[in-house]
Amino acid sequence: MIDDCTALILAGGDSRRMGRDKTVLPIGGQSLLQRAIELMQTLFPAVLVSLRQPRAELQAEQVCDEAPWTGPLAGLCAGLQRARTPWVFAVAADMPYLKPEIIEMLASRREGCQAVVPLIDGHAQTLTAFYATNTLPVFRNALIHQNKRDLRTVLAELDVRHIDEAALRAVDNDLNSFADLDTPEELAAARLQFGERSHE
Repeated sequence: MIDDCTALILAGGDSRRMGRDKTVLPIGGQSLLQRAIELMQTLFPAVLVSLRQPRAELQAEQVCDEAPWTGPLAGLCAGLQRARTPWVFAVAADMPYLKPEIIEMLASRREGCQAVVPLIDGHAQTLTAFYATNTLPVFRNALIHQNKRDLRTVLAELDVRHIDEAALRAVDNDLNSFADLDTPEELAAARLQFGERSHE
């Protein structure tokens, strides 16, 4: 258990490429979102789900964006504001292969920085990353006063520890943990990996 951290599951995206809300789609007998919630509950003492609007069916604490049209940055700000721990682990809801060992390794690298962010092919994986809750003013200023929407553009203002591919592959050789499901084809392939036929 990573006791000083709250998991923040980002589940308020548009799902434009999927064509519908992908977080409710079933895989391995559960919705993508419920799968993410249960994994986070095994690792963190508190779990928040960031949404545009509340969902009565969810058995988890929910937090809604102050500005629901502004993407993951708004969700992160809402989660950092609500969290009662010094750290937040931000994760997208559509990552069914995410390994607990990856999360634990990232958690172990937090000392002396404000964020721990994996790098894959030179791209920061901002939605599989740890953020200190004291970074909220930086993110909120970027969102409200600088009109920024991309988390990556704000990282330059923080003391970030990037975790390179070699360190990540030592825990997850194929880096499958960082695969998300954006399209019906990716969903169908994931269902096959979980031993299911496509529901489509």
